[in-house]
Amino acid sequence: MLTCSAYKFYPKKIRVTWLRNGQEVTSNMTSSEELDNGDWHYQIHSYLEYTPTPGEKISCMVEHASFTEPKILHWDMSLPESERNNIAIRASGLVLGVVFAAAGLLYYNRRKATGVSIGSRNYR
Repeated sequence: MLTCSAYKFYPKKIRVTWLRNGQEVTSNMTSSEELDNGDWHYQIHSYLEYTPTPGEKISCMVEHASFTEPKILHWDMSLPESERNNIAIRASGLVLGVVFAAAGLLYYNRRKATGVSIGSRNYR
């Protein structure tokens, strides 16, 4: 589900549309009404149910009296940098955990295999 939101606009009249490869999308989309913020400004939210297809270009177009031309926001299928960093940190932690677990298991098996016994003596 893709979301396109416009905040703090006045006057109330606004048009939010979705574009697929430059053509207006009319199905699988819903929009809220213009919501009054209580300070003479409004907000609106539009949603597009979408299954990504390689090579398709999905955009949200906002038309408002305060703009000289429509604002077009292109949806980028790549992950934001913060998400990429989060994945990298988690993967590094997982690899480090596996390395320490393997090292501990090897150490345990070697200690057990040598049959080292501490504190036992044979007396006659």
